[in-house]
Amino acid sequence: MSSEGKPYINLQLGWPTPSLFPKEQLAEAAKAVLLDDEVAAKALVYGPDPGQDSLRAALAKWLGDFYQPTAGPVSPDRLFITNGASGALPMLLTRFTEPGYTRRVWMIEPTYFLACPSFQDAGFEGRLRGVPEDDEGIDIEFLRARILEAEKEESTAGLGYDVATTPKVYRHVVYVVPTFSNPSAKVMSLRRREQLVELAREFDALVISDDVYDWLRWPAEDGKDASHELPKPLPRLVDVDRAMPGENPYGNVVSNGSFSKIVAPGVRVGWIEGTPEIPKELCKFGPVRSGGCQGHLSSMFMGQLLSSGALEAHIRDKLIPTYRTRYQAMMKAIGEHLLPLGMTVAPTMDQSGEVSVAGGFFTYLNLPSDSITSKELAEYALEKHNVRAAHGGMMTVVGDKGSTQRA
Repeated sequence: MSSEGKPYINLQLGWPTPSLFPKEQLAEAAKAVLLDDEVAAKALVYGPDPGQDSLRAALAKWLGDFYQPTAGPVSPDRLFITNGASGALPMLLTRFTEPGYTRRVWMIEPTYFLACPSFQDAGFEGRLRGVPEDDEGIDIEFLRARILEAEKEESTAGLGYDVATTPKVYRHVVYVVPTFSNPSAKVMSLRRREQLVELAREFDALVISDDVYDWLRWPAEDGKDASHELPKPLPRLVDVDRAMPGENPYGNVVSNGSFSKIVAPGVRVGWIEGTPEIPKELCKFGPVRSGGCQGHLSSMFMGQLLSSGALEAHIRDKLIPTYRTRYQAMMKAIGEHLLPLGMTVAPTMDQSGEVSVAGGFFTYLNLPSDSITSKELAEYALEKHNVRAAHGGMMTVVGDKGSTQRA
């Protein structure tokens, strides 16, 4: 058996299929921006450093309506427009970390492996460490123990940086995807989110939370009426930080958002949310000081999609029904063909309400201990069936031997 003549199917990357891109809506948004002389004049020059005021206002309302944070509405001054979640990482690391002071970067594992180069490029080569998940998300006790070890090591080695020369530099960075994680698809419990924020405050850590899949959610149960009211999303880590007494001016969490999964990756627009001090500091990032808002023109199109309601309708009427149908088909196939072979599926649902909620882009399978390796299975699938799938060995934290051993 060979893959010759079989259609190529790529299940490895978290890319939306082109058939789901809202091309007509984007065209209408572009017309609304470019054919209005007053709006076009704002869109075609260097944009305001934190992003266009109208976009930040529309985005703040949209986020507030969706998450309904207990600490109150999201204010525009908490938002900074970026050129996507990947582009946001170098900004955050440049302004809020320093290799001569920041001890470690802690990454949830299995990890989004393509985030590793951003941390390495920021000067943390050899200082990335993986933290495994348990049923509630990131293993807090494991993380605490390793941070204490790192603090002891660095206290004897010494780090040469005068922290007083920068408005805010954190001692640690924690990178997580708390909702429908890439790649495990797990949802971090509310209790664990609160524990993580408490830990971040205790050890002066900045938690970078990739919140890019939250809108892609549906009832997990097959046959459940799609219109059945879902519980509201779990509070983001940035909302937990804001609601918890004792927040410092810079906070300990930033939310890293993006339109890549809900519009299209090519628009290259995202946002960072944190305390109002975070956008102020990010405005000092070199490329922003020189060129203004990154991805300014595209961001104006996103603002039009938000204010017109076109994005909300696209998510509700196109993305969620399509992804839900595919999810149900996949889970049925896994149940029929893979579970009888001894494979297991990592828990992937938000079960905090009456209705279990599934979502995101990923499903993570665990092979029996006496089977072939996941790498061998992935190679077989590609060679014999022309199906590309990621394997566990890819999801390790670069430079962490423990992460490789746990894969």
